[in-house]
Amino acid sequence: MAEAEEATDGAALVADDVRKRYGDVVALDGVSLSIRKGEVFGLVGPNGAGKTTLVRALTGTTGCDGDVRVLGAAPEAVASHRVGLLPQSFHPADRLTARELIAYYAGLYDEARDVDAVLADVGLADDADTWYENLSGGQRRRACVGTALVNDPDALFLDEPTTGIDPAGRRALWSLIDDLAAGGTTVLLTSHSMTEVERLADRVGLLRAGSLVAVGTPGSLIAEHAGDSHLIVDPGRGVGRATVADALDRPVEERDGRLVVRDVALADVGRVVGDLEAAGVDVESFTWAEPNLEEVYLRLTGESIDAGGGRTTGGRP
Repeated sequence: MAEAEEATDGAALVADDVRKRYGDVVALDGVSLSIRKGEVFGLVGPNGAGKTTLVRALTGTTGCDGDVRVLGAAPEAVASHRVGLLPQSFHPADRLTARELIAYYAGLYDEARDVDAVLADVGLADDADTWYENLSGGQRRRACVGTALVNDPDALFLDEPTTGIDPAGRRALWSLIDDLAAGGTTVLLTSHSMTEVERLADRVGLLRAGSLVAVGTPGSLIAEHAGDSHLIVDPGRGVGRATVADALDRPVEERDGRLVVRDVALADVGRVVGDLEAAGVDVESFTWAEPNLEEVYLRLTGESIDAGGGRTTGGRP
């Protein structure tokens, strides 16, 4: 019955007016969303916005008000082998090897994937017999990802999956997530890396103070909220916003000690920097940035993630 309902509406994960309080703290304030089968959905927002609480509500590990459906049924009614979960904090026993750790989780299910295949998928084939305590931080995280994949789930929840993983390992896991989604697995991903979310997610939901304030494809959110390409200027000592604005005869914004000159195409960077130099304005460095998901995050939350977040086109002019 649950599978028939799931197949009929095409939604693998549904939250309808979900609310959760911890005493006087509102963790979720009427969140509603629907995630399709085979979709990668990126959930982003500041710490304390409610991301982990929403994941817990969807996986049935915390109670909530409102309606939650996973694969067409209430979370507690879904067969455990159909759901995979990687929590943000996960601390397996140190004296298990990577192989033993994943084999342990494989043993919790009547049918599970081949352990060696999972180790290969997460890039640990050569370190399979290393104790968990002797793995690097990135390798430990890969092993933890493996525990969430060993049951070949239909719905996969990944809370900050690539934390501590090196760039090459991160790209390998991105490809793995792509392959899982292509095979029909629904993935709910939380991450503080907007590059990761923009790369992986079919759609993105931004949580702020327990409310879902924006949902859409990365492209649509960028077009609506990120603004235009711009030049980020690190001014020299004593150089303020007004000095740069006067030299360029255009508005300049100030953000975290840096100055932002809006609506600067890549082809115009040289001219703008030349105008600053001609006016005698001391500039330490400059960065040209295209609209991206980080700009969306910044505008909708008022917080930044990484300083700059753009393409560096030069140093001190």
